[in-house]
Amino acid sequence: MPSHPFSSLAGPPGVSRRAVLSRLGGSFGGLALAALLGEAHGESPSSPSRFDVLPRPPHAPARAKSVIQLFMHGGPSHVDLLDPKPMLARYDGKAPPDEVADREKITGNLLKSPFRFARHGQSGLPFSETLPRIAEHADDLAVIRSMYTEHRNHEQALWMMHTGLIVSGRPSLGSWVTYALGTENQDLPAYVVLPDPKGLPVDGIRNWSSGWLPPIYQGTPFRSEGLPVLNLRPKDPRPAEVDQARLALLGALNDEHKQRHPGELELDARIASFELAARMQLSATDALNLNTESPETRSLYGLDNPITRSYGARCLMARRLVERGVRFVQIFMSGQPWDTHTNNAASTRVCCDQTDTPIAGLLTDLKRTGLLDQTVVIWGGEFGRTPGAQGPDGRDHHPFGFSVWLAGGGIKGGQSYGSTDEFGYHATVDRTSVADLHATILHLLGLDSQHLVFPHNGRDERLTDVYPARPILPLLA
Repeated sequence: MPSHPFSSLAGPPGVSRRAVLSRLGGSFGGLALAALLGEAHGESPSSPSRFDVLPRPPHAPARAKSVIQLFMHGGPSHVDLLDPKPMLARYDGKAPPDEVADREKITGNLLKSPFRFARHGQSGLPFSETLPRIAEHADDLAVIRSMYTEHRNHEQALWMMHTGLIVSGRPSLGSWVTYALGTENQDLPAYVVLPDPKGLPVDGIRNWSSGWLPPIYQGTPFRSEGLPVLNLRPKDPRPAEVDQARLALLGALNDEHKQRHPGELELDARIASFELAARMQLSATDALNLNTESPETRSLYGLDNPITRSYGARCLMARRLVERGVRFVQIFMSGQPWDTHTNNAASTRVCCDQTDTPIAGLLTDLKRTGLLDQTVVIWGGEFGRTPGAQGPDGRDHHPFGFSVWLAGGGIKGGQSYGSTDEFGYHATVDRTSVADLHATILHLLGLDSQHLVFPHNGRDERLTDVYPARPILPLLA
């Protein structure tokens, strides 16, 4: 990409050594010319000024402009929500076959789902009775039933789902997207996070970290209760002329400080954050003021119900943010509520009761405003739950086969993709890795996962890293 000169150095798989060296030779000349041009404009070759969130073109024509990720911490049970398995009911309470037995011996006999499944929409896509409102959007959703991941512990699986590897410290998906594309609204953050007012999710702020990407690309948390951003306005109001003079002085001092400390990305991000905060004094208040919405819209999201109000407010905020050009929005729940080691049925129903109406409201609202065509909506957790029982009525972590769904932004709805075996244990048909999911999301945004790179520790790093990632083309409209 033009704004990121290093992003074009990675060639397609199978390029010869001779071709790579030839390409690098030409690139060095281009870099030297770019450095001279930068110096002519008063910039040093190592200046981090290219790291901003100005809008940039994708690699190819995009189907979507923004992403809303509905992350379900803890791992929702696929066999209780999106992947019905009659064989679990038939063999309920019996030992699983050897080929699907849990090698860690934490779970015991098979556990049927306590919920009824029914087909919905013209597509006949099946959903659990716990998702009645989301099921009304069956023809808008594409359910991937063949997901698998690399680890069964929460933290490693979270790092995999958010950053592409089972190690900590890497950039999140949202950071990669904002690094590549910037944002259309310079008065709001490019990447916004909406955590639960009750507390952070498991692994806290690392869920939206920029890792070793420049810190300007990390997620910005907004509050959904009270002031969206603390300390956004001065305690004692000042005349506009005074504020403008203060900002001008601060800008001059910041520029002088940056000249003395070139190449300090943390400093650059801190200054950019303060400048954005000044612009946000009006824009953020307007974007997150839900009182301007009609009673009908507020009810659509469940804001009139104490059970759904909190999650519904964040879903409505997400719509208002993408409507204003924010590139990437994540909604989290406190802790890891889908982690149903005990009392799986009751805990799963509680999570669904809190989220089903707000998510359905979000899909309805995006669709009626035309935003669904340009917004990818992603639902899912870090893994699924075991078909076998943990204790009398729980389910353990399950990385070998689980489900997520996508909607909008070029997704062909009304379909399921891939499948697990007849007990829901292993992904067997059209197995889908996390890298494949990431490559698909990037593809919808017009980005090539193989060519979106950042130089780090002597190599061109990618979100999908060493995995043979492929966009899932059957999912596309």
